[in-house]
Amino acid sequence: MAHRPKRTFRQRAADSSDSDGAEESPAEPGAPRELPVPGSAEEEPPSGGGRAQVAGLPHRVRGPRGRGRVWASSRRATKAAPRADEGSESRTLDVSTDEEDKIHHSSESKDDQGLSSDSSSSLGEKELSSTVSSSLFPSVKIPDAAFIQAARRKRELARAQDDYISLDVQHTSSISGMKRESEDDPESEPDDHEKRIPFTLRPQTLRQRMAEESISRNEETSEESQEDEKQDTWEQQQMRKAVKIIEERDIDLSCGNGSSKVKKFDTSISFPPVNLEIIKKQLNTRLTLLQETHRSHLREYEKYVQDVKSSKSTIQNLESSSNQALNCKFYKSMKIYVENLIDCLNEKIINIQEIESSMHALLLKQAMTFMKRRQDELKHESTYLQQLSRKDETSTSGNFSVDEKTQWILEEIESRRTKRRQARVLSGNCNHQEGTSSDDELPSAEMIDFQKSQGDILQKQKKVFEEVQDDFCNIQNILLKFQQWREKFPDSYYEAFISLCIPKLLNPLIRVQLIDWNPLKLESTGLKEMPWFKSVEEFMDSSVEDSKKESSSDKKVLSAIINKTIIPRLTDFVEFLWDPLSTSQTTSLITHCRVILEEHSTCENEVSKSRQDLLKSIVSRMKKAVEDDVFIPLYPKSAVENKTSPHSKFQERQFWSGLKLFRNILLWNGLLTDDTLQELGLGKLLNRYLIIALLNATPGPDVVKKCNQVAACLPEKWFENSAMRTSIPQLENFIQFLLQSAHKLSRSEFRDEVEEIILILVKIKALNQAESFIGEHHLDHLKSLIKED
Repeated sequence: MAHRPKRTFRQRAADSSDSDGAEESPAEPGAPRELPVPGSAEEEPPSGGGRAQVAGLPHRVRGPRGRGRVWASSRRATKAAPRADEGSESRTLDVSTDEEDKIHHSSESKDDQGLSSDSSSSLGEKELSSTVSSSLFPSVKIPDAAFIQAARRKRELARAQDDYISLDVQHTSSISGMKRESEDDPESEPDDHEKRIPFTLRPQTLRQRMAEESISRNEETSEESQEDEKQDTWEQQQMRKAVKIIEERDIDLSCGNGSSKVKKFDTSISFPPVNLEIIKKQLNTRLTLLQETHRSHLREYEKYVQDVKSSKSTIQNLESSSNQALNCKFYKSMKIYVENLIDCLNEKIINIQEIESSMHALLLKQAMTFMKRRQDELKHESTYLQQLSRKDETSTSGNFSVDEKTQWILEEIESRRTKRRQARVLSGNCNHQEGTSSDDELPSAEMIDFQKSQGDILQKQKKVFEEVQDDFCNIQNILLKFQQWREKFPDSYYEAFISLCIPKLLNPLIRVQLIDWNPLKLESTGLKEMPWFKSVEEFMDSSVEDSKKESSSDKKVLSAIINKTIIPRLTDFVEFLWDPLSTSQTTSLITHCRVILEEHSTCENEVSKSRQDLLKSIVSRMKKAVEDDVFIPLYPKSAVENKTSPHSKFQERQFWSGLKLFRNILLWNGLLTDDTLQELGLGKLLNRYLIIALLNATPGPDVVKKCNQVAACLPEKWFENSAMRTSIPQLENFIQFLLQSAHKLSRSEFRDEVEEIILILVKIKALNQAESFIGEHHLDHLKSLIKED
């Protein structure tokens, strides 16, 4: 009995059983079969292909995993191209088929004999089992090409000697022949049956093995059918794609044929007549379009040519420019210089602010001293005169006691007035009116302290840049550095917007020079005479030829400096230090403001905000002066008839003080708007205070003189319109007072003063009122005054 070879073998339980009694499954036509190797089992073909079966053996036996598999083809292999060695494989298949038929017939004969009797059945099963085991389960050896050639020569020699196995032999002899052939093979030497280790349980009967084999065959068939279905599905998809492409091509061809048919000329269709003019017009239109396109191409070409020339010129300029190392050295030195300059200014700015604050505090203290003293003296003098009036009304006899403080204040006031009066006599000013002078004298001790403090501050001012080199503190030297940059490399200079940086750099240096500048003093140095002003003007004048960009021109440097530095400082003087009652301060302030706001207002957009802030401060300060400093008391006529009485003198001084403020307000004509001046000067001061004082006065030459002074303060440009017959509305009360005074004077001994009143009416363009007055009083000799005007 044949035994399995002694080796490790891995197989599935469903595939290890023999199915000798199963129905023979014929091989598919044209499909090659596996080459049986003596002493080896059949191998499973790779997944994806059909399974080749040995004729007469419906089951399949799997070889050990990991070994090579010998197989020819699957069901799907029939579609492949024939191989070169197809003939040799066919001859090999013939031999294997004969051997398989012998094994199959031998197994069938033994199976029939086993079915006839029970005793012979078990013997037949053992023999068949041992035979199949010895032939199918030895160790698998994959034959190489040399082995196949040797087998082929052996088969040819056997055929030549008629030594081959006929298909008509009995099954028993075939099986015995295979056994002998197997025994002759040294590689298929059976093992001892007792030493064989069974790995799986084998079915007890042949029917059970046949049933299991049929199940496995069904599974294999289902797997093969699934593979075939996938292959068929893929083929159908490819066929559908091909058919779709062909159909689309046919549709396109049909559409093309149809369109060509539509485009055929139909003689039944009538077209509009075509003449030479229409053709000519269409050709001209086409020609015009082509010409425009040609011109646009020419313009583009010219532009490109200019760009090329410009690029070449730039390249030549760069190539012929000075040494780049020198340029780099200049930029590096300029960068270091600017950094050092900024560091220096940042270090000194704190000291500059401290000195500015000290000077501002000193001037503010002095201004507050004058203002408080004036208000206190006005209050004490007014109180004294009221007490004196009550004393005169109650009793004409008795002593009137005055407290010591009031008495001391009155003595101080009179002492200063006497000194001013003496000074005017020495200067020859005999037309001065009491109340129009500025009471700004300080006691000698206070003046000495003020001058000493001011001198200490100025000494600190000189020491700010004492240890600094001129290149970092002298404005002219600093501007010279930037001027060299502008001359050597103007493009980079203007691209860096140096004109916007210079005012910020010069701000601390200019503020140092402005510490001793007081725009409220007539003797103070003007802006145009200051060193920084002259240096900036020279820097601007030298940039006339070099300036290439108006937006970043150095022409606006001075305006920017005034906007950033001068106007804020001037605004501080107006808000905290300016006394509108002082004519000298007002005149000096107006002079500086005209220089700043009129002559150097080139940067309108930048200066507008600072200018508006300054003008608002001026108006606000004058309103405060009208409310706080104007006081014109009204006394009984019995108290003011005597011109030497203290009541009359005090009233006169206060009227002329109010008139002085009226004049100072109207001096701002040209800087402030007419509406602002008329509202502030005429509405708030003239109509509320001055007219009341005039109405309370006795008509006479003094009243006419005061009216002349009021009219002289009015700006002439308000009455320049020659067609104007009626004066401005704010002067209506003043005009009515003049007419009333003229009526009184015409009936008194002061008839000559009526002519002065008519001249005032003509000056302020109250012509209709003047004519009415002349006609009413039959003053025909005064009509010439109106005609001359």
